[in-house]
Amino acid sequence: MNEISYVVVFPTIFSKNKISQLITNIKKILKIKNQQFKSVKRDGDIILVDANDPVFASSAINLLFGIEKIAIARHIKNNFQDIVSEITSVGGNLFLKGEKFLVKVEGVSKGFLTKDVEIAAISNIIEKKSNLGARPGTEEDYDKLLYTYLTKNNAYICIFSDKGKSGIPYQSQNQKTICAVYDETSAVSCFETIKQGYDTKIIVCYRQKSELMNLAKIINQIIPRLVQDKIELEFYHLKIKPNGIKNYLIYVNSILEIMLQHSTNRISLALSPLVFSTDFIDSSLKHVFEKKKIPIIPLAGVDINLFDEAKEIGLERNIKKLEKIVTINSNEIPVFSKKEVESALKTKKKISIQVGPNNLHDILDSLEENH
Repeated sequence: MNEISYVVVFPTIFSKNKISQLITNIKKILKIKNQQFKSVKRDGDIILVDANDPVFASSAINLLFGIEKIAIARHIKNNFQDIVSEITSVGGNLFLKGEKFLVKVEGVSKGFLTKDVEIAAISNIIEKKSNLGARPGTEEDYDKLLYTYLTKNNAYICIFSDKGKSGIPYQSQNQKTICAVYDETSAVSCFETIKQGYDTKIIVCYRQKSELMNLAKIINQIIPRLVQDKIELEFYHLKIKPNGIKNYLIYVNSILEIMLQHSTNRISLALSPLVFSTDFIDSSLKHVFEKKKIPIIPLAGVDINLFDEAKEIGLERNIKKLEKIVTINSNEIPVFSKKEVESALKTKKKISIQVGPNNLHDILDSLEENH
C-alpha cells in the first residue's frame, strides 16, 4: 500500500466558512517558522499539509487560531477493507503492552457505517495483535485513541493528534483593532482579541521599568499568533503609582485614553463584568463611543477560562497576580490622569521585531537602545 502522511488540520465549526483564510495563515506560519512544505490543500472540511517535517510543521500550525484539532495521519482511499487494515497496522505500532484502546471513525462513509469500521477494526486488532495484550476501552476509559476521519474519497488514520486553540482564523474579521497589554488580564484580553479574528495592533504600557521584563515575556508568547514575520510594538511609560485599587482604575482609564489617540477605529477593552463594576464598564464604553470609535470587549463571555488562557500564554507563575486583579472590588470611576497621559505620549517608543527565537531579547535590547 502506498502510504502518504499529512498534517491534517480540523477547523473549528466557526471556521468552516473561513477555510481560505485559515489556509493562508497556515502557509504564512510555515514560512515564518522556516518549515518546508509541498502543498496546503483542502479535502472537504479538513485541510491537508504535505510538509517535509510533519512533527515540526504541526507544532507551528498549532499556534494558529481557528483549529479544533491537528493530527499527523496516514492517507489512504476511502475503502472499507483498506481502512480496517490500516487502523490495525497503526494500532500495532502505537500500542504498549496491555493498553486499552478506543477506535473512533467519523466523516463520510460509502456503502458502510462508520460503526461497522470501528467494530471490524477492534476485532482485527484483538485477533492480529494478541501478543500485545491490548484490549478495547470505552469513551470514558482508554489509554490510546485510534482516530480516523473519512472524506468523500479518502481516509485519514491519525498517528498523533493534539487539541487546537479554537477561535477563528486571524484577520478573518477584516477589521483593525488596537489593544493594550499592561498586566495579566490585559494580556488574556489581547489573546482573545486575536482569537476572535481581529487584525490586532498591540501597544504596551508600564508604570515602572521593573515591569518590562514580565511584559516582554508575555508579548513574546502573543506575537507568534499574529502570523506576521515582522511586528511593530509601541511602548508607553505611565508614571502612575502601582499601589491601590483606585490607582489601578486610573491606570486603566489612562491607557484607554492613549488607545483613543490612535487612528484605529476599534478599541479592544480589557474589561470583564466579572471583574469591573457595571458603572466602570459603561463609562469606558460611553467614552469610546463619544470619540466616534467602536469598543469590543473580548473578555465579556470568559469566566474560569480566563485562567486557562493565561496558562496558554505562559502565565502559570502569574496566576496569583491574576487572581488578585480579578478580585478587585470598587464602584469608583476615577478619571484618567490628563497630565500623565500627555507625559506618557511623549515617552512613546516604537520598535520593530523580526519574529523568531530571539524575540524576548530583541524587545528588551530595542527598548534599551531607545532609552
